[in-house]
Amino acid sequence: MEHSSKIWKLFFGSGSVTLFNTLRAFVINKLLAVFLPPAAFACVGQFMNWMSIGQATSTLAMQNGWVSLTAQNKDNLKNLHGIWRGGFRLTTFASLFTCFAAAVFCFVAPLEKMLPGIHPRLAQAAILFALPGIIATNMVTICSAVMNGLGLVRRWAAIQIVASLFQMLWVAFFLYTGRLSVLSIIATQSVVAGIFAARIAARAGFSLSAFRQSVLDTRGPWMSYAIMGLVPMIVAPLVLMFVRSLVGAELGWNAAGIWQGVYKISDFFASIFSAILGVLILPRISRDMTRGSFRREFYPIFLRMMGFTLVFCAVLYFGRSLVVAILLSGTYAPAADYMPIQLLGDFFRSGGWCFGMVLIARRETKAFLIIEVGANLLFAVGTFVGIRLFEMNGPMFAYALENFVTLVALAITVGRLKWNTP
Repeated sequence: MEHSSKIWKLFFGSGSVTLFNTLRAFVINKLLAVFLPPAAFACVGQFMNWMSIGQATSTLAMQNGWVSLTAQNKDNLKNLHGIWRGGFRLTTFASLFTCFAAAVFCFVAPLEKMLPGIHPRLAQAAILFALPGIIATNMVTICSAVMNGLGLVRRWAAIQIVASLFQMLWVAFFLYTGRLSVLSIIATQSVVAGIFAARIAARAGFSLSAFRQSVLDTRGPWMSYAIMGLVPMIVAPLVLMFVRSLVGAELGWNAAGIWQGVYKISDFFASIFSAILGVLILPRISRDMTRGSFRREFYPIFLRMMGFTLVFCAVLYFGRSLVVAILLSGTYAPAADYMPIQLLGDFFRSGGWCFGMVLIARRETKAFLIIEVGANLLFAVGTFVGIRLFEMNGPMFAYALENFVTLVALAITVGRLKWNTP
């Protein structure tokens, strides 16, 4: 009974913070939807996918590693500082490489074709502004992940909530004043939030001085987390850019903007699932568990998440027109017609997230990558075929199919994992 109560406390605690993050995503998305027509909204989506790739390459997508490795070593300060130092140095090298690659990209890429309707000079400026913005976003992500791993839930919540507040105010201020281009506003929204996150984390012992004092420089355990995070965080934005470009080429860029709106609503789901499950599963699942202890820890969380998601999807289904009007604007009203199939995919996606977190915590790199890459390829191929068969409904059918197949594959893989004892 006490164990169940603790799960619900963590669930609703992390859920409350996640709802605030969702509010931040809603406010930013709403402002963009009000200020921009669908075609420009699609271009902003393209740029945000570029930023996602930059965040992945600059951090090696190790945020789950920061949670798990911190949780596993928090009782041994010497090992913990060595882990932190190794992760910090890997991130530093990766960030330098990302900055160099982005600087080259902004001057050699055909930006006028990749972002139709946006002047190349504005696009180049936004890419350069994105470099400090990406580093600041990484600071928020890493600092909050470490607080999660240490079990300092209040500091984790403070970073998440205040960072979201700063981002909302930043975007709102510059959109209303018009002092920066839309892309540059998106690129720099995390600058102030990154400074705040670093100060909060430093008070808990996660600081540059702690890295320098460590005699250890532990990098080995990071590599599996880097591979498991980096590959999907690069592949997924590339697939989304392919799908968006395909919809734009086949059905027009206004249609691509409508699809972008539908997918943005799913992104709200993704942020809720990943944040809650990152708090509930990653710090609690380790490679040294027995099969029995894993079942006691994992399946109550899984059943609660699926029940919560089912109710949430049902509410959104019956209120989908209102959801579109609130999250987007009247210009995107047709998006409501395509939400039912997308919501089915969201339901399957939540289950896949649960089982995927287990593979990440267990560092089952090969199995995770095969399923993740295969799922993205299935989405791309499914969209290509689906557009020809179902036109605008094609990407939504492909999304639902991808997440159903992924859920089944992950569940089978987790069921076959070997544990220390029965």
